[in-house]
Amino acid sequence: MSKRPGGTKKRLKRGLWSPEEDEKLMNHIAKYGNGCWSSVPKIAGLERCGKSCRLRWINYLRPDLKRGAFSQEEEDLIIHLHSILGNKWSQIAAQLPGRTDNEPGESYLELHSQYELDSDVGQDFAANIWRKWGVPINYKEGRSKF
Repeated sequence: MSKRPGGTKKRLKRGLWSPEEDEKLMNHIAKYGNGCWSSVPKIAGLERCGKSCRLRWINYLRPDLKRGAFSQEEEDLIIHLHSILGNKWSQIAAQLPGRTDNEPGESYLELHSQYELDSDVGQDFAANIWRKWGVPINYKEGRSKF
């Protein structure tokens, strides 16, 4: 195998985002909108890949993003939608404006593990969910080993 002629490939930056990078991304999206994510880093002057820019925008920088605990209405809606849709968290999150795709699933598991760990049935329920995710369970303490 031989190396490609023509020089070295430019390395993309990895790791934590700096405030300057966040500012560049926010300014770019304010000016051009969020269209083709693969072209965003080049136009905005970022040394990141398009996927990294998209995830940073969706999960951290969106102006309509809600942070913090779910309200009681949101928790009730998550439980209701889960009974209808199952574990389709992206579809459930679409019904909760300002929430990321991961938050409803994390909230649902947190609600059920807190509520149902008091009973034997609840321990089996939580153990089955954790087992699906491959988390080892310590049955004597009733909680997972992280």
